[in-house]
Amino acid sequence: MYGIKGKRSFAYIITSIRYWVIPSITIPSLFIVGWLFVSTGLAYNVFGSPRPNEYFTESRQGILLITGHFDHLVQLDEFSRSF
Repeated sequence: MYGIKGKRSFAYIITSIRYWVIPSITIPSLFIVGWLFVSTGLAYNVFGSPRPNEYFTESRQGILLITGHFDHLVQLDEFSRSF
């Protein structure tokens, strides 16, 4: 029955070199590209998030904490005006 419909056994897939070439190239290259994306700062520019040295500036040293359950929009407006 093996091989009638073109199915390959799991052992054949594990031991065949052609099934290892693509993952052995793509997985490390994706890791390297992701590392470069973050380490060069491009991720901060693309997603608009502040860089680690921009979270606390000299003018803004406090933690932005929303304390009210019902007036959260007012607090968010105050926070956005302080930037």
